[in-house]
Amino acid sequence: MSLLKEPDFGTPARPGEATVDVTIDGVAVSVPPGTSVMRAAKHAGIEVPKLCATDSLEAFGSCRLCVVEIDGAKGTPASCTTPCTPGMVVHTQTERVAKLRRGVMELYISDHPLDCLTCSANGDCELQDMAGVTGLREVRYGSGVDAGANHMDLLTDSSNPYFDFEASKCIVCSRCVRACDEVQGTLALTIEGRGFDSKVSPGGVDFLSSECVSCGACVQACPTATLQERSVVELGMPTRSVITTCAYCGVGCSFKAEMRGDELVRMVPYKDGGANEGHSCVKGRFAFGYATHPDRVLAPMVRDSIADEWREVSWEEAIGFTARRLLEIQAEHGSGSIGAITSSRCTNEEVYVVQKMVRAAFGNNNVDTCARVCHSPTGYGLKQTFGTSAGTQDFKSVDDADVIMIIGANPTDGHPVFASRMKRRLRQGAKLIVIDPRRTDIVRSPHIEAQYHLPLAPGTNVAIVNALAHVVVTEGLTDAAFVAERCEGYAEWAAFIARPENSPEAVEAETGVPAADVRAAARLYATGGNAAIYYGLGVTEHSQGSTMVMGMANLAMATGNIGRRGVGVNPLRGQNNVQGSCDMGSFPHELPGYRHVSDESVRDIYNELWGVSILDEPGLRIPNMFDAALDGSFRALYVQGEDIAQSDPNTRHVQGALAAMDLVVVQDLFVNETAKFAHVLLPGTSFLEKDGTFTNAERRINRVRPVMAPRTGKHEWEIVCEIAQAMGYPMSYTHPREIMDEIALTTPTFAGVSFAKLDEVGSIQWPCNEKAPLGTPIMHVDGFVRGKGRFVETQYVATPERSTRKYPLILTTGRILSQYNVGAQTRRTANSTWHPEDVLELHPHDAEVRGISDGDTVSLASRVGKTTLRAVIADRMPVGVCYTTFHHPVTGANVVTTEHSDWATNCPEYKVTAVQVELVTARREAEEGRAAVPVAGE
Repeated sequence: MSLLKEPDFGTPARPGEATVDVTIDGVAVSVPPGTSVMRAAKHAGIEVPKLCATDSLEAFGSCRLCVVEIDGAKGTPASCTTPCTPGMVVHTQTERVAKLRRGVMELYISDHPLDCLTCSANGDCELQDMAGVTGLREVRYGSGVDAGANHMDLLTDSSNPYFDFEASKCIVCSRCVRACDEVQGTLALTIEGRGFDSKVSPGGVDFLSSECVSCGACVQACPTATLQERSVVELGMPTRSVITTCAYCGVGCSFKAEMRGDELVRMVPYKDGGANEGHSCVKGRFAFGYATHPDRVLAPMVRDSIADEWREVSWEEAIGFTARRLLEIQAEHGSGSIGAITSSRCTNEEVYVVQKMVRAAFGNNNVDTCARVCHSPTGYGLKQTFGTSAGTQDFKSVDDADVIMIIGANPTDGHPVFASRMKRRLRQGAKLIVIDPRRTDIVRSPHIEAQYHLPLAPGTNVAIVNALAHVVVTEGLTDAAFVAERCEGYAEWAAFIARPENSPEAVEAETGVPAADVRAAARLYATGGNAAIYYGLGVTEHSQGSTMVMGMANLAMATGNIGRRGVGVNPLRGQNNVQGSCDMGSFPHELPGYRHVSDESVRDIYNELWGVSILDEPGLRIPNMFDAALDGSFRALYVQGEDIAQSDPNTRHVQGALAAMDLVVVQDLFVNETAKFAHVLLPGTSFLEKDGTFTNAERRINRVRPVMAPRTGKHEWEIVCEIAQAMGYPMSYTHPREIMDEIALTTPTFAGVSFAKLDEVGSIQWPCNEKAPLGTPIMHVDGFVRGKGRFVETQYVATPERSTRKYPLILTTGRILSQYNVGAQTRRTANSTWHPEDVLELHPHDAEVRGISDGDTVSLASRVGKTTLRAVIADRMPVGVCYTTFHHPVTGANVVTTEHSDWATNCPEYKVTAVQVELVTARREAEEGRAAVPVAGE
């Protein structure tokens, strides 16, 4: 698909039926009430000149280029700010408006560098276009030293690593400022000064030092070369584009990959993207350079021992070596001695063939995925209560929320594009409740402040959600009609939740949250209108992660906040295709579509199609694989695109398990931490080379289209098929569309999905079948998937990981905006400008008693491991709680996380680790030490 210039209607669309009839330049057109004259003209096929207007922003009316004449109206109103009225007759091309427009353009051009032929935006500049449209042929106001005061000597701000701000070319249209406000919600830009002295300013400092988050909205909105990507300056304007899907977080933004020949120039968010609607974040917009980074592994490598050096081999040798060793290990140690881990960074089709290889070629169910260590409690908890393992809403649903409850999630850093939509709704008046040990940015940001922030002690989530539900039940705030009609098990659950030990007062000492705040938050959630829950890994990565998911489901059902827009229980999935990897049958107990391997009718579908006999017993989970490797019964592992040696907890345990195996096969872009223990390294493909689909956090299936051929010479699904064939199992496809066809044939929730349909409609949210041929944005509308929603008792059980005299602090972990997961991709881009290292946030009190100052190097130790990193003093956590990210392998934060895990799914308890922090080197000493080192050549 190629679409460089998307249509721009000047102002946003208005909802409703087209009931307003107007005539524009003799053309009759009908539009919804509230539609601007400019937009109506575009619908009529008439272009009205404009500079300050764009359909991603509300009308502003500052450039005066879009003036028109209207029969019966005085003057020449701006068409962008003038709404259509019934019977209106508009003239866009009269002599009077033409003269006015030329006069306006003269003023703009008189204060603008006339370097069009050498300008990086030549051919893609709206100012240049409008000069032509208005027929401007001369500028009467002089030029050069005789032209009077102008802005052509203003300096360029090149502080941002991805784009420049060339102030001399700014026409002060305010589009960048408004985009930062209306689209992103950061409000980092402003118009400084008045009149002739007006200029765009990033808060009085340069872009890098400002509050700008480099989302690119300002760059996209700029009509000139004032804000321009450096990649465009260096490579030139793109000539074609391919619509594809971002490979970072679970928002699943659609992008136009804009190309010049076979070289990627820039990524531009696609206006028709169902998840992002033309917005982006710094990762998806700019951090794509890793795909062509010199660290990329482009040829297969093998070695007999991890002590040996790698040697490059042909694909044939690598595949033959892998298949032969897998068969030898099975012959010696049994069928169940090998297994695989699928990747949430690969397409649905690539994941599907790996789990098929395990079940059909390996002959076991030893397949798991990274969701084991992030959102497996979501799958378990929501299936127990609602009947399906996925979120209930589409992202647009938040536009109808009156109360937003965020639990254990940091959307501004982890899911920034959705966070922008959420913040827009909050600025419109929705109320906010944040339940998190840490005061995240969304608690207080421009024009937003949470009504309640409940800074609970890490590990006490279930106690808090039970206390919220206790208030709902004991104060008569239950939606009795909804519960009676739609749910079961309420009486037993209500009796349990009403017990005194679940009251806010009873749990206050455990959670650290004042009972009065819990009661007030519960009342707001239950009575504030449409109430939606959004949650993240701060919910799931606990020993009671599954219990907490069921607790949130109970709360939503009790208040009737399920089955319509603006409500729901919504997991904010971390990786781009973690939902899809689960959908595809990557769990050892489930086949595609979350159907248990013990279900004979489901097994029969695959037995007949695949020509095998699938085992009816679940295989090994990831933690079981590690334990079995150490006891000698699990001997070989195929790892598809996951760096388990960095991302999984208790790093030494993981490394010990990998070192104990006879064969570790890693399929990835780079030599990562896991590859250090591998015997075979199969080069993977970046998202720019993939052909298939991703499924985002809202169940949206999006096409991923290749913008270039695989740099490795093979697609990842081809590699897997060839390994299976080399092991003696016939598995072959000619194109990934055939894999999706097989998925649709065998998986009820995907029954109506095909590449052809996705290319036609853009994206689809499963379930997609005969009942819902265009997908299902909102789940559980008329009834729950399981029939009736099920209330489940959620007994609070304190985590076994407790602070002690030796380890008196509690460590919790999370992400930061500029980096992604273990950083394999983002660390190989300029995103490291913002986050070059992992740091440890310490509360001022905890730092003071340890003699630690801001910037000091400290040791972070738990009972299982130790690392060092730099301390940052911050009061965003309660006393006794510290925080770090896990993006850099040099820090290896997971060396300190423990083996504790969720009782139902084995999801690790990353969020609660008892630690001690001690001073290693004071910042001043470290700086003096560096200064004392002689420089070469001195």
